[in-house]
Amino acid sequence: MQKRSSIMGGLLMILIGVLFLTMEMFPELALRLNLAQQWPLVILALGGIFLLSALFGAPPMAVPGSVIIGIGGILYYQSVTGNWASWAYVWALIPGFAGVGLILSGLLERQGREMITVGGRMVVISSIMFVIFGALFSRPGWSGIIWPVMLMLAGAWLLIRGRKR
Repeated sequence: MQKRSSIMGGLLMILIGVLFLTMEMFPELALRLNLAQQWPLVILALGGIFLLSALFGAPPMAVPGSVIIGIGGILYYQSVTGNWASWAYVWALIPGFAGVGLILSGLLERQGREMITVGGRMVVISSIMFVIFGALFSRPGWSGIIWPVMLMLAGAWLLIRGRKR
């Protein structure tokens, strides 16, 4: 494990060094990329390194990798759009990112069902929270559409659950 982490750390440092050297040698590239909005890509890359380490022998690293990539994606969206107020409801996705990591870790470890089940539940609960808080805190017109859809989905779930019994 120690050897793998030093390899991943070394690769990360080399990649960041190549990026900075490229920006120094080609300043017009930095202007074209608009680095003021692209900074979350560094967070996405860090999460990608965690996921790579999960694929190459450390499956539990899928959980922090998924969370880091998810947060990096949120920050990238907010940086590009300027919609920083979306944190009022976007935070609800973070447990779902952890759930995705649990699912990936369960698949990679081949322990299967329990981790995948717990991860799936986390994704579902996180998605529901995101929709609820998104309806409450985003644009006013959304709440008029989302609440009836949520009621229909809840009713369908009750019908399906009742049939299984």
